[in-house]
Amino acid sequence: MHPALLLDLDGTLYTDVGAVAGGTAAVARLRAENIPFRCLTNTTTRPRAGLLDRLLRYGYDVRLEEILTPASAAVAYCQARGLRRVLPFVPQAAEADLVGLELISEDTPDAVLLGDLGEQWTFARLQQAFLAVTAGAEMVALSRDRYFQRRGQLTLDAGPFVAALEYATGKAATLVGKPSAAFFQAALGSLGVSPEAAVMVGDDLWSDIQGAQRVGIPAWLVRTGKFREEALRTSGVVPARVIDSVAVIAW
Repeated sequence: MHPALLLDLDGTLYTDVGAVAGGTAAVARLRAENIPFRCLTNTTTRPRAGLLDRLLRYGYDVRLEEILTPASAAVAYCQARGLRRVLPFVPQAAEADLVGLELISEDTPDAVLLGDLGEQWTFARLQQAFLAVTAGAEMVALSRDRYFQRRGQLTLDAGPFVAALEYATGKAATLVGKPSAAFFQAALGSLGVSPEAAVMVGDDLWSDIQGAQRVGIPAWLVRTGKFREEALRTSGVVPARVIDSVAVIAW
């Protein structure tokens, strides 16, 4: 029996120049053979509907309910803990996925949400987040990814900014995206499968591969996106398989 698949998006199904070669055909084959899958992403630069639109434009046969994002995980986490008023550090477009929370821009929030602001991270924004956390707000990280691939080079992701705020405040952020166990378990739950009946496919050694392995999911590393041979050799993370690209997942 073919395992269910958990597929990373950026760097795995597509890059900033379009769909990975052979990726759309591979996903089409999954659909044709009724092999269940979910798309797991740490992307917080656009809402889930925007991610779906991008996938459809690239030719992928994917449905909205098959995309899991850390924004929706953050809403569930905050609501479960009574964290109603939140200060979001995400691009404005991504705020569409935070329905159910009261988004504020000042005053004292119950929580700060740390996403991928990229070049929009400024000293003023870091200072605002720092003051909110030191005043008692919980720190919720949508991602801790170190870097991603953009325009042919590695680019800082959300993780370094989360780490900076943790260092400054002396407090640990709660991670709701990959590689948190809860995020992977939610994906497994939506598919109705056990960890050993699934495979994670991604380009991030820590969020995709190590994160999946920690909850018992075999993980395959693709040589696309942010893949670097040196990082694989020195990371200490050992994928179950290293494959050229997502094009070979449907064997």
